[in-house]
Amino acid sequence: MLTESFVLFNTEISPGYRRMRLLVSEAFVRKAAPGRFVMLRVNDSTDPLLRRPFAVFDTGAASDGAYFEILYRVIGRGTAMLSEKKKGDILDILGPLGKGFSLDDSAGEKLLVGGGIGLAPLYALARKLREASSTVRLFAGGRVRGDILCADAFEAIGVECRFTTEDGSIGERALVTQPLVRHLESLDIGATIYACGPEAMLRAVAKIAACRAIPCQVSLESRMACGIGVCLGCVVPGRRHSVRTPDFRCVCAEGPVFDAREIDWKMSQ
Repeated sequence: MLTESFVLFNTEISPGYRRMRLLVSEAFVRKAAPGRFVMLRVNDSTDPLLRRPFAVFDTGAASDGAYFEILYRVIGRGTAMLSEKKKGDILDILGPLGKGFSLDDSAGEKLLVGGGIGLAPLYALARKLREASSTVRLFAGGRVRGDILCADAFEAIGVECRFTTEDGSIGERALVTQPLVRHLESLDIGATIYACGPEAMLRAVAKIAACRAIPCQVSLESRMACGIGVCLGCVVPGRRHSVRTPDFRCVCAEGPVFDAREIDWKMSQ
């Protein structure tokens, strides 16, 4: 779906991070399932040429109409241009795209693990899980306090949050996987893990889940050029990959959400 959208707000929520709300159609919102993403053109000209991918953070309806939101970090020319957009500006959107999270209706806790901007797709997922009355816990990690995004939004919908930072400025001074492991060791019921964040974190979470035979879905962060599986610039090795029998998975078209067992984490390093 290719559409034009009006910016409703574009607010800094933490140093270097922003939250943007865009006016869209109700049909767009119905398709914007947790884990899916959009490709935004950040400028009217061809500079920069490529769109930028952003996970769907939230959707809903307000007095302005149906909307969706993204979280993003200002790290380059494209996101710097995006940060300058004001209310009423028009953005060209391609999406929603990709495959989102599969909602596990089995008994047990739903454990969300996110690092930095990887928290973006987990909020929409948390809302869906809470609507289904699931017990949801968030393990959020970052370098510093400012990397822990929208904690109040998660807590407001009944998600129990545990934070870790490398400098100890909020929560525990540890890697996010450490409290996750402790919690899993204390559980006497089943669990499902959903994770998004840096590759090293996802690799560690996938290993933790595999060792305990726990279902785990991961949302991969990847550089994308087209967003629709044409350019093949965002492929990752699948679990059957070898020199003789290549097995590559296209993050934008086959993901970005995968069963963690489907990825060859050793080859992806």
